[in-house]
Amino acid sequence: NKEAEKFFYYQLRSPHGEAGSRYLQRRELTGETIHRFGLGYAGKNGAELVKYLRSNGFEDELIKEAGLANYSERHGLVSQFWNRVMYPIQDVNHRVIGFGGRVMGEGEPKYLNSPETPVFDKRRNLYGLNFARTARSGNIIICEGYMDVISMHQAGFTQAVASLGTAFTPEQANLLRRYTDLVLLAYDSDGAGVKAALRGIGILRDAGLTAKVINMRPYKDPDEFMKALGKEAFQERLAQAENSFFFELRMLERDYNLKDPESKTKFYREIARKLCGFTEEVERENYIEAVAEKY
Repeated sequence: NKEAEKFFYYQLRSPHGEAGSRYLQRRELTGETIHRFGLGYAGKNGAELVKYLRSNGFEDELIKEAGLANYSERHGLVSQFWNRVMYPIQDVNHRVIGFGGRVMGEGEPKYLNSPETPVFDKRRNLYGLNFARTARSGNIIICEGYMDVISMHQAGFTQAVASLGTAFTPEQANLLRRYTDLVLLAYDSDGAGVKAALRGIGILRDAGLTAKVINMRPYKDPDEFMKALGKEAFQERLAQAENSFFFELRMLERDYNLKDPESKTKFYREIARKLCGFTEEVERENYIEAVAEKY
């Protein structure tokens, strides 16, 4: 993986990597950021990487086992990564364990990730955690995509991480618990993002972590927000992050008509059910008081 990262890194800086360079410039990334995250480019076909790795003494079986190539009847061993900007994925000790690749142009899928391998377990790693764990910010921010993490780090929010092409997992929550007790969710502001946030809140709560939700509106994600409003505005949103329980209630409220007594009663029953989820009496009392004040 380390060798493949080197290959992609140099491809990006060669004439072949022009499409990748243009894309990263368009996304307003600095040379320093591109270097820090080891971003690269997978060439115009999948044979070049295999050729390079073979020339470095790696056997076909190992290249395949590392998730860097597959056998095809027509072409033999070829990499599935080609014509993509490459994001090396590192574990907490900065070792490259896999890759994410974003296609240049119209191809599908838009993002392609390494398969699970003996060193790459998607459920137990988080993109950017190798930097975020030493951020000393008192919290960790979870985003949805590689680009969100990178643009947030570039803006100085080095506590940002993302799950790896899968939904957030209990294993990832336990991993975060080693480094923080406060997790801020910066998921997309669309329907899918809200759903992911609600799911994430439950997982974080089960792991004993405090979760808050950052409001991205009117923008879709942290990357767009940062480009439009900048660092100070994002810092304000961090400070105003919403208590996850009240976020859940606010989302739930949308399903009920509070002007209709019957609907309102159902909504209040749902709140009561959720309040029963607090096993600690003091915490439950505090939330009952806060909910009573709000509703």
